[in-house]
Amino acid sequence: MKESDRDAFQKNFANLSLELRRGTLVLSVLSQLRKPQYGYSLVEELGTKGIQAEPGTLYPLLRRLEAQQLLESMWETSGSKPRKYYVLTDTGRQMLALLSQEWQTITRHMIGLLKEE
Repeated sequence: MKESDRDAFQKNFANLSLELRRGTLVLSVLSQLRKPQYGYSLVEELGTKGIQAEPGTLYPLLRRLEAQQLLESMWETSGSKPRKYYVLTDTGRQMLALLSQEWQTITRHMIGLLKEE
C-alpha cells in the first residue's frame, strides 16, 4: 500500500472509530451517574474504564441529558471550588435500563454478524 493510501486509510479508520465511540457515549455516561459525579470526575472515571470522553463533548451531552430530564444537577459550594454534580433521575434510571437491554441485543446481533466472516 502506498504511503498516501495508508494515510487516507488511517484517517478513514480514525473517523469511523470516532463514530462508533460517539454512539456509545450516552449509555456510558448514564451508566456512571447512578451516584452523583461532577463533569471532570466523570471524564476521569470513564477514562479509567477505557472510554475516552473529551470535556468539550461531555459537558454539552450532560446539559442535553438534563434537558431531557434524564439527569438532574446540583451545585456543591462547600469545597474550595464550586462543582456541579449530575445524577440520574428516575426517568434516567428507566432509560438506562432500556438502553442497556437494547445494547445487549445489538451486541448479540453484531457478534453474530462478525462471526459470518
